[in-house]
Amino acid sequence: MATVPSLCTVFPILTPILSKPHFVPLSSRTPKRSRIISCVAEDREIVPVSEDRGARFHEVEGIQPSESITEAEVDPRLTSNSTVNAFIVLGFGTFAVTKLLTIDHDYWHGWTLYEILRYIPEHNWIAYEQALKANPVLAKMAISGIVYSIGDWIAQCYEGTPLFEFDLARLLRSGLVGFTLHGSLSHYYYQLCEALFPFQEWWVVPAKVAFDQTVWSAVWNSIYFVVLGLLRFESLTNIYGELKSTFFPLLTAGWKLWPFAHLITYGLIPVEQRLLWVDCVELVWVTILSTYSNEKSETRISESASEATSSTSNQNSKE
Repeated sequence: MATVPSLCTVFPILTPILSKPHFVPLSSRTPKRSRIISCVAEDREIVPVSEDRGARFHEVEGIQPSESITEAEVDPRLTSNSTVNAFIVLGFGTFAVTKLLTIDHDYWHGWTLYEILRYIPEHNWIAYEQALKANPVLAKMAISGIVYSIGDWIAQCYEGTPLFEFDLARLLRSGLVGFTLHGSLSHYYYQLCEALFPFQEWWVVPAKVAFDQTVWSAVWNSIYFVVLGLLRFESLTNIYGELKSTFFPLLTAGWKLWPFAHLITYGLIPVEQRLLWVDCVELVWVTILSTYSNEKSETRISESASEATSSTSNQNSKE
């Protein structure tokens, strides 16, 4: 005890500290809690954990506590994925533009540049109409597959994903649904719609729009959600829960866009050309559809991770 007076004598400023014990109020102690933060990126979640469970987190991830993930280890993978995606996008884009611009390459001899550019739109349209006559279902399937792929890419960019760092598997799933289902089903739906309303009265167009935005929208939105869920290998229970929670919000969201577009669809566009017009508008709608679908899937994944973390914490606290 002699040390304290001597120190206080030498350092008077230490007197109030050493002369009385120092207690930390209980109210200022911060309990350690795990915080679950979900991010909107398909099949990913960020789960920061408290320090007392850091070792378990590293064991689950396959990383030793002494190891640290450096920027040099992460960047090459991201750069590689971005490079592959960039080659895919640029490759398909170059192929499509080349096919469009060289539609008349067999007849260019003696043409001026003005004549080449002048006839490109007209002759591409003629080629499209010929494809519709030769195989209408396949032509519409191809268009829908392209539109649904581009729409999902736009959705990922809207969610904050860099241009060439998109989720390729997610994009291919959306494009596959558009190719296999939307193009073919829409082809037969528009024919069915004409058979159900074969009249030329003024009320036919509003009736078709109402039928489209109730029956057909409900059917197609459900098909889209269910098939995407199956392609993600989700259980039927999870798919049903996601569909149930988004069915009416998604249906009513479509009423802000499609009634106006379908006044043109059913009022001005011929039956065989309707899907092309609808697919142009679909670029906006697929962005909404894809965002809804993947947000629900990611929310469910985050909740599952939170429940698993909580149950592990409870078990360890009991032990």
